[in-house]
Amino acid sequence: MTDTHLQKLIAPWFEKVPDAFFLSTITAVAIGIFSLLFVYLFTRRLMFPAIQKIVTKISPERIGLLAPMLNKLNKRIACLLCCALFLATFDSVYPVNEIAEEILKTLGQALIIYAGFIFSSIVSIAGAIYNQLDFAREVPIQGLIQVVKLITFIVSVILIVSIVLEKSPTYILSGFGAIAAVTLLVFKDTILGFVASIQIAANRLVTYGDWIQVDNYGADGEVIDLGLNTVRVRNWDNTVTTIPTYMLVAGSFKNWRSMQESAGRRMKRSLNIDMNSIFLVEDDFRQQIEAAIPLADYIRTSSLPDPVSNLGLFRRYAEGYLKQHKKINTSLTLLVRELQPTNHGLPIEFYCFSSDKRWISYEHLQAEIMDHLLAVLPIFGLRPYQSVSGQFSPPTAVPTSEKPKIKVPNNTEPTP
Repeated sequence: MTDTHLQKLIAPWFEKVPDAFFLSTITAVAIGIFSLLFVYLFTRRLMFPAIQKIVTKISPERIGLLAPMLNKLNKRIACLLCCALFLATFDSVYPVNEIAEEILKTLGQALIIYAGFIFSSIVSIAGAIYNQLDFAREVPIQGLIQVVKLITFIVSVILIVSIVLEKSPTYILSGFGAIAAVTLLVFKDTILGFVASIQIAANRLVTYGDWIQVDNYGADGEVIDLGLNTVRVRNWDNTVTTIPTYMLVAGSFKNWRSMQESAGRRMKRSLNIDMNSIFLVEDDFRQQIEAAIPLADYIRTSSLPDPVSNLGLFRRYAEGYLKQHKKINTSLTLLVRELQPTNHGLPIEFYCFSSDKRWISYEHLQAEIMDHLLAVLPIFGLRPYQSVSGQFSPPTAVPTSEKPKIKVPNNTEPTP
Protein backbone atom coordinates (compact mmCIF):
# COMPACT_ATOMS: atom_id res chain seq x y z
CA MET A 1 0.00 0.00 0.00
CA THR A 2 1.49 3.35 -1.09
CA ASP A 3 0.85 6.70 0.46
CA THR A 4 -1.32 9.03 -1.59
CA HIS A 5 -0.97 12.76 -1.88
CA LEU A 6 -4.02 13.37 0.29
CA GLN A 7 -2.77 10.97 2.96
CA LYS A 8 0.56 12.79 3.11
CA LEU A 9 -1.24 16.10 3.56
CA ILE A 10 -3.27 14.89 6.55
CA ALA A 11 -0.53 12.72 8.11
CA PRO A 12 0.76 15.61 10.35
CA TRP A 13 -2.67 15.69 12.02
CA PHE A 14 -2.07 12.25 13.52
CA GLU A 15 1.65 12.41 14.41
CA LYS A 16 1.05 12.10 18.17
CA VAL A 17 -1.78 9.59 17.86
CA PRO A 18 -1.28 5.84 17.98
CA ASP A 19 -1.91 4.03 14.67
CA ALA A 20 -1.38 7.31 12.83
CA PHE A 21 -0.98 5.57 9.47
CA PHE A 22 -4.27 3.65 9.84
CA LEU A 23 -6.17 6.76 10.92
CA SER A 24 -4.76 8.84 8.07
CA THR A 25 -5.74 6.11 5.60
CA ILE A 26 -9.30 5.93 6.94
CA THR A 27 -9.55 9.72 6.90
CA ALA A 28 -8.33 9.96 3.28
CA VAL A 29 -10.82 7.34 2.14
CA ALA A 30 -13.63 9.06 4.05
CA ILE A 31 -12.77 12.42 2.50
CA GLY A 32 -12.84 10.84 -0.96
CA ILE A 33 -16.19 9.13 -0.36
CA PHE A 34 -17.81 12.24 1.13
CA SER A 35 -16.48 14.32 -1.75
CA LEU A 36 -18.18 11.99 -4.23
CA LEU A 37 -21.38 12.08 -2.17
CA PHE A 38 -21.26 15.90 -2.07
CA VAL A 39 -20.78 16.12 -5.84
CA TYR A 40 -23.68 13.72 -6.42
CA LEU A 41 -26.09 15.53 -4.10
CA PHE A 42 -25.06 18.96 -5.39
CA THR A 43 -25.59 18.05 -9.03
CA ARG A 44 -28.59 15.78 -8.44
CA ARG A 45 -30.50 17.97 -5.97
CA LEU A 46 -29.42 21.52 -6.73
CA MET A 47 -27.66 22.22 -10.02
CA PHE A 48 -29.58 20.05 -12.49
CA PRO A 49 -33.05 20.71 -10.96
CA ALA A 50 -32.35 24.45 -11.16
CA ILE A 51 -31.40 24.14 -14.83
CA GLN A 52 -34.49 21.98 -15.45
CA LYS A 53 -36.73 24.56 -13.76
CA ILE A 54 -35.33 27.37 -15.95
CA VAL A 55 -35.79 25.32 -19.11
CA THR A 56 -39.33 24.34 -18.10
CA LYS A 57 -40.34 28.01 -17.85
CA ILE A 58 -39.62 28.37 -21.58
CA SER A 59 -42.45 25.98 -22.48
CA PRO A 60 -44.31 24.65 -19.40
CA GLU A 61 -46.85 22.64 -21.41
CA ARG A 62 -44.35 20.75 -23.58
CA ILE A 63 -41.25 20.51 -21.40
CA GLY A 64 -43.35 19.96 -18.26
CA LEU A 65 -44.53 16.63 -19.67
CA LEU A 66 -40.90 15.51 -19.92
CA ALA A 67 -40.22 15.94 -16.19
CA PRO A 68 -39.95 12.18 -15.35
CA MET A 69 -37.49 11.62 -18.21
CA LEU A 70 -35.46 14.70 -17.31
CA ASN A 71 -35.24 13.54 -13.68
CA LYS A 72 -33.89 10.17 -14.82
CA LEU A 73 -31.36 11.92 -17.11
CA ASN A 74 -30.22 14.17 -14.23
CA LYS A 75 -29.66 11.15 -12.02
CA ARG A 76 -27.58 9.36 -14.65
CA ILE A 77 -25.44 12.43 -15.43
CA ALA A 78 -24.76 12.91 -11.71
CA CYS A 79 -23.64 9.27 -11.44
CA LEU A 80 -21.40 9.70 -14.49
CA LEU A 81 -19.73 12.78 -12.98
CA CYS A 82 -19.07 10.89 -9.75
CA CYS A 83 -17.52 7.97 -11.66
CA ALA A 84 -15.30 10.31 -13.68
CA LEU A 85 -14.23 12.15 -10.51
CA PHE A 86 -13.50 8.82 -8.80
CA LEU A 87 -11.19 7.67 -11.59
CA ALA A 88 -9.49 11.06 -11.95
CA THR A 89 -8.66 11.37 -8.24
CA PHE A 90 -8.13 7.70 -7.39
CA ASP A 91 -4.30 7.73 -7.28
CA SER A 92 -4.23 10.94 -5.25
CA VAL A 93 -6.98 10.17 -2.73
CA TYR A 94 -7.47 6.46 -2.06
CA PRO A 95 -4.57 4.62 -0.36
CA VAL A 96 -5.31 0.95 -1.14
CA ASN A 97 -3.24 -2.10 -2.01
CA GLU A 98 -2.65 -3.27 -5.57
CA ILE A 99 -5.44 -5.86 -5.64
CA ALA A 100 -8.06 -3.43 -4.33
CA GLU A 101 -6.74 -0.74 -6.69
CA GLU A 102 -7.16 -3.01 -9.70
CA ILE A 103 -10.69 -4.06 -8.67
CA LEU A 104 -11.84 -0.51 -7.91
CA LYS A 105 -10.42 0.93 -11.12
CA THR A 106 -12.03 -1.82 -13.17
CA LEU A 107 -15.33 -1.17 -11.43
CA GLY A 108 -15.02 2.57 -12.07
CA GLN A 109 -14.21 2.04 -15.74
CA ALA A 110 -17.19 -0.27 -16.09
CA LEU A 111 -19.46 2.31 -14.48
CA ILE A 112 -18.15 4.95 -16.88
CA ILE A 113 -19.96 2.99 -19.59
CA TYR A 114 -23.04 4.29 -17.78
CA ALA A 115 -22.77 7.07 -20.34
CA GLY A 116 -24.53 4.69 -22.72
CA PHE A 117 -27.62 4.86 -20.53
CA ILE A 118 -27.38 8.65 -20.65
CA PHE A 119 -27.56 8.43 -24.43
CA SER A 120 -30.57 6.12 -24.04
CA SER A 121 -32.31 8.76 -21.90
CA ILE A 122 -31.55 11.45 -24.47
CA VAL A 123 -33.07 9.25 -27.20
CA SER A 124 -36.20 8.75 -25.05
CA ILE A 125 -36.53 12.51 -24.50
CA ALA A 126 -36.07 13.14 -28.22
CA GLY A 127 -38.80 10.59 -28.95
CA ALA A 128 -41.14 12.22 -26.44
CA ILE A 129 -40.52 15.64 -28.02
CA TYR A 130 -41.21 14.16 -31.45
CA ASN A 131 -44.48 12.63 -30.23
CA GLN A 132 -45.69 16.12 -29.27
CA LEU A 133 -45.49 17.26 -32.90
CA ASP A 134 -48.62 17.35 -35.04
CA PHE A 135 -47.45 14.83 -37.64
CA ALA A 136 -46.12 12.34 -35.05
CA ARG A 137 -49.44 10.47 -35.05
CA GLU A 138 -49.13 9.88 -38.77
CA VAL A 139 -45.47 8.74 -38.69
CA PRO A 140 -44.76 6.96 -35.36
CA ILE A 141 -41.10 6.19 -34.57
CA GLN A 142 -41.50 4.26 -31.33
CA GLY A 143 -40.07 1.11 -32.94
CA LEU A 144 -36.98 2.96 -34.20
CA ILE A 145 -36.38 4.48 -30.77
CA GLN A 146 -36.50 1.04 -29.19
CA VAL A 147 -34.01 -0.25 -31.76
CA VAL A 148 -31.55 2.58 -30.98
CA LYS A 149 -31.89 1.91 -27.24
CA LEU A 150 -31.37 -1.82 -27.80
CA ILE A 151 -28.20 -1.19 -29.83
CA THR A 152 -26.94 1.19 -27.14
CA PHE A 153 -27.52 -1.46 -24.49
CA ILE A 154 -25.69 -4.15 -26.51
CA VAL A 155 -22.69 -1.87 -27.15
CA SER A 156 -22.52 -0.93 -23.46
CA VAL A 157 -22.59 -4.58 -22.40
CA ILE A 158 -19.81 -5.45 -24.88
CA LEU A 159 -17.61 -2.61 -23.58
CA ILE A 160 -18.21 -3.59 -19.94
CA VAL A 161 -17.34 -7.23 -20.64
CA SER A 162 -14.18 -6.18 -22.50
CA ILE A 163 -13.10 -4.02 -19.56
CA VAL A 164 -13.72 -6.77 -17.01
CA LEU A 165 -11.89 -9.38 -19.10
CA GLU A 166 -9.21 -6.86 -20.15
CA LYS A 167 -9.74 -7.82 -23.77
CA SER A 168 -10.32 -5.70 -26.84
CA PRO A 169 -13.97 -5.27 -27.91
CA THR A 170 -13.04 -6.86 -31.24
CA TYR A 171 -12.14 -10.01 -29.31
CA ILE A 172 -15.65 -10.09 -27.83
CA LEU A 173 -17.25 -9.40 -31.20
CA SER A 174 -15.27 -12.18 -32.86
CA GLY A 175 -16.96 -14.66 -30.56
CA PHE A 176 -20.38 -13.65 -31.88
CA GLY A 177 -19.71 -15.44 -35.14
CA ALA A 178 -19.85 -18.80 -33.39
CA ILE A 179 -23.23 -18.04 -31.83
CA ALA A 180 -24.75 -16.16 -34.75
CA ALA A 181 -27.45 -18.80 -35.26
CA VAL A 182 -28.46 -18.67 -31.60
CA THR A 183 -28.46 -14.85 -31.66
CA LEU A 184 -30.71 -14.78 -34.71
CA LEU A 185 -33.04 -17.28 -33.06
CA VAL A 186 -33.26 -15.28 -29.82
CA PHE A 187 -33.72 -11.92 -31.55
CA LYS A 188 -35.86 -13.17 -34.43
CA ASP A 189 -38.97 -11.26 -33.35
CA THR A 190 -36.89 -8.14 -32.64
CA ILE A 191 -35.29 -8.19 -36.09
CA LEU A 192 -38.62 -8.80 -37.81
CA GLY A 193 -40.22 -6.11 -35.67
CA PHE A 194 -37.47 -3.64 -36.58
CA VAL A 195 -37.99 -4.19 -40.31
CA ALA A 196 -41.77 -4.02 -39.88
CA SER A 197 -41.51 -0.77 -37.87
CA ILE A 198 -39.59 0.86 -40.71
CA GLN A 199 -42.21 -0.24 -43.25
CA ILE A 200 -45.09 0.86 -41.01
CA ALA A 201 -43.53 4.30 -40.45
CA ALA A 202 -42.54 4.77 -44.11
CA ASN A 203 -45.89 3.67 -45.57
CA ARG A 204 -48.06 5.11 -42.76
CA LEU A 205 -49.84 1.79 -42.37
CA VAL A 206 -50.79 2.25 -38.71
CA THR A 207 -50.50 5.08 -36.21
CA TYR A 208 -51.69 5.85 -32.70
CA GLY A 209 -55.45 6.12 -32.36
CA ASP A 210 -56.22 4.20 -35.55
CA TRP A 211 -59.18 1.85 -35.51
CA ILE A 212 -57.86 -1.46 -36.88
CA GLN A 213 -59.42 -4.88 -37.23
CA VAL A 214 -57.24 -8.03 -37.25
CA ASP A 215 -59.55 -11.03 -37.41
CA ASN A 216 -56.78 -13.63 -36.92
CA TYR A 217 -56.01 -12.21 -33.46
CA GLY A 218 -59.52 -11.12 -32.52
CA ALA A 219 -58.47 -7.47 -32.43
CA ASP A 220 -61.07 -4.80 -33.20
CA GLY A 221 -60.38 -1.43 -31.63
CA GLU A 222 -57.99 1.48 -31.19
CA VAL A 223 -54.18 1.27 -31.39
CA ILE A 224 -52.72 2.44 -28.06
CA ASP A 225 -49.08 1.38 -28.45
CA LEU A 226 -46.74 0.76 -31.39
CA GLY A 227 -43.68 -1.05 -30.06
CA LEU A 228 -40.72 -2.79 -31.60
CA ASN A 229 -42.03 -6.29 -30.92
CA THR A 230 -45.75 -5.80 -30.29
CA VAL A 231 -48.70 -3.60 -31.16
CA ARG A 232 -51.34 -3.17 -28.46
CA VAL A 233 -54.97 -2.69 -29.45
CA ARG A 234 -57.68 -1.66 -26.98
CA ASN A 235 -60.83 -3.42 -28.21
CA TRP A 236 -64.26 -1.88 -27.95
CA ASP A 237 -65.07 -4.15 -25.00
CA ASN A 238 -62.06 -2.55 -23.18
CA THR A 239 -59.92 -5.67 -23.46
CA VAL A 240 -56.39 -5.32 -24.85
CA THR A 241 -55.05 -7.51 -27.66
CA THR A 242 -51.31 -7.81 -28.30
CA ILE A 243 -50.23 -8.43 -31.90
CA PRO A 244 -46.66 -9.08 -33.15
CA THR A 245 -45.54 -6.00 -35.07
CA TYR A 246 -44.29 -7.97 -38.06
CA MET A 247 -47.71 -9.61 -38.49
CA LEU A 248 -49.16 -6.27 -39.59
CA VAL A 249 -46.81 -6.41 -42.57
CA ALA A 250 -46.75 -10.17 -43.15
CA GLY A 251 -50.53 -10.58 -42.84
CA SER A 252 -53.58 -8.49 -43.65
CA PHE A 253 -55.68 -6.20 -41.48
CA LYS A 254 -58.37 -3.57 -41.90
CA ASN A 255 -57.64 0.06 -41.01
CA TRP A 256 -60.69 2.32 -40.62
CA ARG A 257 -58.63 5.54 -40.71
CA SER A 258 -59.68 6.36 -44.29
CA MET A 259 -63.34 6.09 -43.29
CA GLN A 260 -62.79 8.44 -40.35
CA GLU A 261 -61.02 10.93 -42.60
CA SER A 262 -63.62 10.69 -45.38
CA ALA A 263 -66.84 12.67 -45.78
CA GLY A 264 -69.14 9.89 -44.60
CA ARG A 265 -69.53 6.36 -43.28
CA ARG A 266 -71.14 3.81 -45.53
CA MET A 267 -74.53 2.30 -44.79
CA LYS A 268 -75.33 -0.86 -46.70
CA ARG A 269 -78.44 -2.70 -45.55
CA SER A 270 -80.95 -4.87 -47.38
CA LEU A 271 -84.61 -5.73 -46.92
CA ASN A 272 -86.14 -8.93 -48.29
CA ILE A 273 -89.51 -8.43 -50.00
CA ASP A 274 -92.08 -11.19 -50.38
CA MET A 275 -92.31 -11.52 -54.20
CA ASN A 276 -95.99 -12.57 -53.95
CA SER A 277 -96.81 -9.02 -52.79
CA ILE A 278 -95.47 -7.31 -55.96
CA PHE A 279 -98.06 -6.11 -58.50
CA LEU A 280 -98.71 -3.34 -61.03
CA VAL A 281 -100.24 -0.19 -59.59
CA GLU A 282 -103.44 1.33 -60.92
CA ASP A 283 -104.58 4.91 -60.48
CA ASP A 284 -106.93 4.24 -57.60
CA PHE A 285 -104.25 2.38 -55.67
CA ARG A 286 -101.77 5.21 -56.27
CA GLN A 287 -104.32 7.65 -54.88
CA GLN A 288 -104.61 5.52 -51.76
CA ILE A 289 -100.80 5.67 -51.33
CA GLU A 290 -100.75 9.44 -51.84
CA ALA A 291 -103.45 9.80 -49.21
CA ALA A 292 -101.03 8.25 -46.70
CA ILE A 293 -97.70 9.57 -48.07
CA PRO A 294 -97.08 12.74 -50.15
CA LEU A 295 -95.32 10.92 -53.01
CA ALA A 296 -94.75 14.13 -54.93
CA ASP A 297 -92.35 15.29 -52.21
CA TYR A 298 -90.11 12.27 -52.84
CA ILE A 299 -90.80 11.10 -56.42
CA ARG A 300 -90.90 12.90 -59.73
CA THR A 301 -94.10 11.43 -61.14
CA SER A 302 -93.14 12.45 -64.68
CA SER A 303 -90.21 10.02 -64.58
CA LEU A 304 -92.32 7.02 -63.57
CA PRO A 305 -92.80 4.26 -66.15
CA ASP A 306 -96.30 3.30 -67.21
CA PRO A 307 -97.33 0.91 -65.85
CA VAL A 308 -95.33 0.96 -62.61
CA SER A 309 -95.20 -1.67 -59.88
CA ASN A 310 -95.71 -1.02 -56.19
CA LEU A 311 -92.10 -2.12 -55.64
CA GLY A 312 -90.93 0.46 -58.17
CA LEU A 313 -92.83 3.16 -56.29
CA PHE A 314 -91.34 1.98 -53.02
CA ARG A 315 -87.78 2.02 -54.39
CA ARG A 316 -88.20 5.56 -55.71
CA TYR A 317 -89.82 6.69 -52.48
CA ALA A 318 -87.00 5.14 -50.40
CA GLU A 319 -84.35 6.86 -52.54
CA GLY A 320 -86.14 10.21 -52.28
CA TYR A 321 -86.50 9.75 -48.54
CA LEU A 322 -82.75 9.13 -48.18
CA LYS A 323 -81.88 12.14 -50.36
CA GLN A 324 -83.96 14.44 -48.16
CA HIS A 325 -82.63 13.04 -44.88
CA LYS A 326 -80.57 15.67 -43.04
CA LYS A 327 -78.07 13.13 -41.67
CA ILE A 328 -77.24 11.54 -45.04
CA ASN A 329 -74.36 12.92 -47.12
CA THR A 330 -75.97 13.27 -50.54
CA SER A 331 -72.67 14.26 -52.20
CA LEU A 332 -71.55 10.62 -51.97
CA THR A 333 -73.08 7.58 -53.64
CA LEU A 334 -76.76 7.06 -52.81
CA LEU A 335 -78.99 4.45 -54.39
CA VAL A 336 -81.69 1.88 -53.72
CA ARG A 337 -81.37 -1.22 -55.89
CA GLU A 338 -82.69 -4.75 -56.35
CA LEU A 339 -80.39 -7.72 -55.84
CA GLN A 340 -80.63 -11.23 -57.20
CA PRO A 341 -83.88 -12.92 -56.09
CA THR A 342 -83.40 -15.79 -53.65
CA ASN A 343 -85.59 -18.34 -51.95
CA HIS A 344 -85.90 -15.78 -49.13
CA GLY A 345 -87.55 -13.17 -51.31
CA LEU A 346 -86.28 -10.22 -53.37
CA PRO A 347 -83.53 -8.24 -51.55
CA ILE A 348 -83.79 -4.44 -51.80
CA GLU A 349 -80.47 -2.84 -50.86
CA PHE A 350 -80.14 0.66 -49.43
CA TYR A 351 -76.69 2.15 -50.12
CA CYS A 352 -75.75 5.58 -48.75
CA PHE A 353 -73.31 7.39 -46.44
CA SER A 354 -73.94 8.84 -42.99
CA SER A 355 -72.53 12.32 -42.33
CA ASP A 356 -71.95 11.46 -38.66
CA LYS A 357 -69.22 8.78 -38.45
CA ARG A 358 -69.44 8.18 -34.70
CA TRP A 359 -70.42 4.62 -33.89
CA ILE A 360 -73.46 5.23 -31.69
CA SER A 361 -74.95 7.94 -33.93
CA TYR A 362 -74.27 5.80 -36.99
CA GLU A 363 -76.06 2.77 -35.55
CA HIS A 364 -79.02 4.88 -34.41
CA LEU A 365 -79.37 6.40 -37.87
CA GLN A 366 -79.31 2.97 -39.52
CA ALA A 367 -82.00 1.72 -37.16
CA GLU A 368 -84.21 4.79 -37.70
CA ILE A 369 -84.04 4.47 -41.49
CA MET A 370 -84.79 0.75 -41.47
CA ASP A 371 -87.64 1.24 -38.98
CA HIS A 372 -89.23 3.86 -41.22
CA LEU A 373 -88.89 1.83 -44.41
CA LEU A 374 -90.30 -1.27 -42.75
CA ALA A 375 -93.22 0.75 -41.41
CA VAL A 376 -94.20 2.15 -44.84
CA LEU A 377 -94.07 -1.22 -46.62
CA PRO A 378 -97.79 -1.99 -46.00
CA ILE A 379 -98.73 1.40 -47.51
CA PHE A 380 -97.27 0.18 -50.82
CA GLY A 381 -98.95 -3.17 -50.48
CA LEU A 382 -95.64 -4.93 -49.86
CA ARG A 383 -94.76 -7.53 -47.29
CA PRO A 384 -91.31 -8.28 -45.87
CA TYR A 385 -90.22 -11.88 -46.15
CA GLN A 386 -89.52 -13.76 -42.95
CA SER A 387 -89.49 -17.40 -41.94
CA VAL A 388 -92.19 -17.89 -39.33
CA SER A 389 -91.80 -20.66 -36.78
CA GLY A 390 -93.85 -21.46 -33.73
CA GLN A 391 -97.09 -19.69 -32.82
CA PHE A 392 -97.76 -16.46 -34.70
CA SER A 393 -99.83 -13.70 -33.13
CA PRO A 394 -100.31 -10.25 -34.69
CA PRO A 395 -99.06 -7.21 -32.75
CA THR A 396 -101.62 -5.57 -30.49
CA ALA A 397 -99.80 -2.34 -29.66
CA VAL A 398 -101.45 -0.37 -32.49
CA PRO A 399 -105.27 -0.46 -32.74
CA THR A 400 -106.65 -1.87 -35.98
CA SER A 401 -108.53 1.36 -36.68
CA GLU A 402 -105.26 3.33 -36.82
CA LYS A 403 -103.48 1.03 -39.31
CA PRO A 404 -103.27 2.23 -42.94
CA LYS A 405 -106.14 0.86 -44.95
CA ILE A 406 -104.65 -0.18 -48.28
CA LYS A 407 -106.82 -2.20 -50.60
CA VAL A 408 -104.89 -4.56 -52.83
CA PRO A 409 -106.45 -5.39 -56.22
CA ASN A 410 -108.28 -8.73 -56.21
CA ASN A 411 -106.40 -10.06 -59.22
CA THR A 412 -103.09 -9.71 -57.41
CA GLU A 413 -104.01 -11.52 -54.19
CA PRO A 414 -101.16 -13.93 -53.28
CA THR A 415 -101.91 -17.60 -53.84
CA PRO A 416 -101.51 -19.97 -50.90
